[in-house]
Amino acid sequence: MITFKQFISEARSTNVMKVGRTKVVKVRIRGGKVQRRKKLSAVKGFTIRGGKMVRMKPAERLRRKMGARKAKIKRRAKLARSLIKRRRSLQKRKSMGL
Repeated sequence: MITFKQFISEARSTNVMKVGRTKVVKVRIRGGKVQRRKKLSAVKGFTIRGGKMVRMKPAERLRRKMGARKAKIKRRAKLARSLIKRRRSLQKRKSMGL
């Protein structure tokens, strides 16, 4: 029996190919649109601009880091709210005998 986490990690590994210093994501969805063969940097501190590997400016690295931190906190808060709501619904179902 394969767990959900194993399934996701396996799907990720088949969806991402490492080609030299770049990673190629076969298919992903961003903002409701499908991106195919999306090239990404496999080197920390570098990004792809105009098809070339370019070193990120310190300001960009800082903004990305702060953005990731805000997103992490926001995701955690939203997940906590949804878990509370789920627990309440399950309690209601249980009290109704379902």
